Amino acid sequence: MMNEKPDRDVAMSDDDNSSFITHHSPLIPRLRFPEFREAGEWNEDKLVNLISIVTPPKKLLSEEYFEEGKYPVIDQSQSFICGWTNDQSAIIRDNLPLVIFGDHTCVLKLVADPFAQGADGIKILKTRRVIEPQFLFQYLQSNPVVMESYKRHFSTLKEKLVTFPEIISGEQQKIADCLSSIDALITAHSQKLDALKAHKKGLMQQLFPREGETVPRLRFPEFRDAGEWEGNCFYNLLDDVLDFRGRTPKKLGMDWGGGDIVSLSANNVKNGYIDFKAECNLGSKELHEKWMGKVSLDQGDIVFTMEAPLGNALLVPDSKPYILSQRVVAFKTKRGVNNGFLIQLIWSSQFQSEITKLSTGSTAKGISQKTLKKIKVSLPKKKEEQQKIANCLASIDALITAQGKKIEAVKVYKKGLMQQLFPVLDEVRG
Repeated sequence: MMNEKPDRDVAMSDDDNSSFITHHSPLIPRLRFPEFREAGEWNEDKLVNLISIVTPPKKLLSEEYFEEGKYPVIDQSQSFICGWTNDQSAIIRDNLPLVIFGDHTCVLKLVADPFAQGADGIKILKTRRVIEPQFLFQYLQSNPVVMESYKRHFSTLKEKLVTFPEIISGEQQKIADCLSSIDALITAHSQKLDALKAHKKGLMQQLFPREGETVPRLRFPEFRDAGEWEGNCFYNLLDDVLDFRGRTPKKLGMDWGGGDIVSLSANNVKNGYIDFKAECNLGSKELHEKWMGKVSLDQGDIVFTMEAPLGNALLVPDSKPYILSQRVVAFKTKRGVNNGFLIQLIWSSQFQSEITKLSTGSTAKGISQKTLKKIKVSLPKKKEEQQKIANCLASIDALITAQGKKIEAVKVYKKGLMQQLFPVLDEVRG
């Protein structure tokens, strides 16, 4: 536990109480490895004085990116590598590792192997002798550039103050190694998450019949003699479709607010869950009653986004009241349909491909109810088989959700650790 007294050092670590020492002094981090407790205050300088810009021998155009090649192509995209090349004339080999900053996205990358610069604008930063590139990369992650007006990002970054210990002490490398080990853990967890998603995708391709087929390639033993799946129009599986997309509080003579009833829209309806961090309106009990009338969303009903984005779906998670708002509809299914099965069918690549093919709009894809009625699907005759498939896929969904939460927990842990390992500039100013 951290001691609150500013003039007393306290050891702190999850595994070894001697791993870190806490401090409360200007230009000294709150958390410090014990071997550096006597190393004194850190230095401070603007980033522009700590780096130089590397000019690539050549920039590759986007059409010069390939799926295979000897050297990675780096641009400002969210992906670490955006393509591959064998063009020797474009390769940067010296002064590695180098810190990459996306001019327009503010994405940071640390590149340790020879690479080529892609078409999209990046700044390639070479650190001067007083600072390690791995340390600078981690420091900039802890003090990121906020997305501001276009073309100002690197100007903002250049003026950032950077605090750093003497490079000769080895403290920079120790901090970089510590945080890099957490990055490696995040990467490993992310790879496991990708593997779970790929496993589910492959399993769904086996558990649902392929186009033109009436029996899936993979079937639970007790249903192998259950016969062919039944083809049907998607809307024939529904008992009712709730659609209030043209409704607004103003049209009802009311306003948003005055209560805590969540409105469901394309902003917060994600695949499998309500995103409570997304922008959404709250309504009163009176607004809910006037908006929804005599109908209501029941637990297990399917909410589906009709546009921007198209095709997200979730099961209503509880019996709380919800307001069905913009760009979404809700499906109430017939008695012979298992909602857990139907939502997995909606998430399937075959269904998603079909609604995309039938959608309209250039940038914001959407689909009408009239068009949605044309989609044909197939499902097992026995509701028990629907339930079995739903349970199987839902169990993988639970693993995917748990793995995602694990990744977020490690990211939060790293963020908190970074706040302790680097001096807080507000405190320094104070």
